Amino acid sequence: MSDAPSATAASAQDASAQDAFETNRRYLGSVAYRLLGSFTDAEDVLQDAWLRWQSADRTAVADPRAFLTTVVTRLCYDQLGSARARREAYYGEWLPEPSVSYAEAGASPAELAERGESVSLALLAVLEQLTPAERAAFVLHDVFAVGFDEIAASLDRTPDATRQLASRARRRVKDGSRRAAADPAEHRQAVEAFAAAVTRGDLQDLMTVLDPDVVWHSDGGGVVRAGVRPILGSDKVARLVAGLVAKWFTDAYGLGHALVNGEPGLVWYEKATGAVMGVLALTVAGGRVTEAYVVVNPEKLGRITPVEL
Repeated sequence: MSDAPSATAASAQDASAQDAFETNRRYLGSVAYRLLGSFTDAEDVLQDAWLRWQSADRTAVADPRAFLTTVVTRLCYDQLGSARARREAYYGEWLPEPSVSYAEAGASPAELAERGESVSLALLAVLEQLTPAERAAFVLHDVFAVGFDEIAASLDRTPDATRQLASRARRRVKDGSRRAAADPAEHRQAVEAFAAAVTRGDLQDLMTVLDPDVVWHSDGGGVVRAGVRPILGSDKVARLVAGLVAKWFTDAYGLGHALVNGEPGLVWYEKATGAVMGVLALTVAGGRVTEAYVVVNPEKLGRITPVEL
């Protein structure tokens, strides 16, 4: 008796499984990145999730997205514990891997949807202070609007316990965020003023755009020279930036505008190639920069598209 029909059926099932996974890949990648703060780690999670999806009894799965969200959440939850240990041993301050895009016009519906789920680099940095369970509950509920029953299944907790985790995380995020976020127009105006002052090397204008209590965070990963600890205060930050400008902002390098994790930010790039050498995400309140997150670790910049020259 020929086994061709069963082989055909198996092939159709494999194709269906792949279609279901690919349909949800972008969403799952967004979840994993926001849970882990790393595109590299998120991609590893997606590969493991695909293998588990292939071997799962898919006939019993009523909602592939919910099932895959649970799988990805559990994989991320397992990674967060070891990631915390690695980040505590990291040279200097660990900052999340930035997401960078250059154009706002002509965005596809998928890109617009992803921006709707955007989490600023500043917020991702604050999320590092949460426990893995708090982070998962907060990201899934507050960013992706996943219900507490579904989150509870992912974390092996009761819905009430999961709701408490999200509430506690929300309070800690609020406490860890120094200022309320500016509206997009105010944010963009402050970023443009900062960029103009940096480009001119104007220390006085730089002082004007910096909040007196501004905090400068930088991540070189021990590969590129960067501050080991945050720099506090507008005077110290302005002098630091002025020194960086004098050393690095030569004819060989440029400063360009970009969207960094969905918000107006800046990229420092090599003029000859367009290669991005650093990313600056700025938090703005009251028209001034309150925090700067500067990623120059090349291991976190490799996925960024070069600036078009």
